[in-house]
Amino acid sequence: MLKLAKLPDRTPVKIGISVTPDLDADLRAYLDLYRTTYEDKGATVADLIPAMLETFLASDRAFVRARRSAGAGT
Repeated sequence: MLKLAKLPDRTPVKIGISVTPDLDADLRAYLDLYRTTYEDKGATVADLIPAMLETFLASDRAFVRARRSAGAGT
């Protein structure tokens, strides 16, 4: 199973970023695997990036702890 779950239906928001050629190749390879795994030929790299970032942030323990600590003081 992929760490990234199948994306929920939602309206995409366009975002522009610059990445290295190596990262671009990795993102396209991940997209190919995602499309095969979920039989979702319509998915694009731009669809996956927000979910990847959300998954990364949610799994970063130091970030989650810091966010909780910052919220506890309000």
